[in-house]
Amino acid sequence: MKKKFWIIIGVVFVLVVLVIFLREEEDSWIKDERGVWIKHGNPSETPEEVAIQHNLLDKVEMMYNIRESEIAGNPSMCLGTLQDFHGLGESYVIDIVNVPRTEEDNLEENQCTDYLSGKVTNFIELDKDGNVVRIVD
Repeated sequence: MKKKFWIIIGVVFVLVVLVIFLREEEDSWIKDERGVWIKHGNPSETPEEVAIQHNLLDKVEMMYNIRESEIAGNPSMCLGTLQDFHGLGESYVIDIVNVPRTEEDNLEENQCTDYLSGKVTNFIELDKDGNVVRIVD
């Protein structure tokens, strides 16, 4: 009887340790399937890379709002390039794409020349309503 008790205690202890070490941190930041940092739980701090990306997305939203009337007639186009964003040497092209993507999105005339030339390798795709489809950096 004593042996069974200690086996059960041992199994419970191992399970508790596994749950503690294997569970995902509740209060953190995670990247979603689009590449956007989102809150998971209630993190106490915002890491610098998250703040930079959110600042970048604010700039992208401003670009979108300025050119929104052009986008209505062309759901697949280059919105522009954010050069040396945040002084980090990183530049991003901003593309408007169809959701789901179509062959029209792959046409050179609908893509940013800075990306096509290899000058910029990071990009953000938005749908015609300004929602982030994908971030590649």
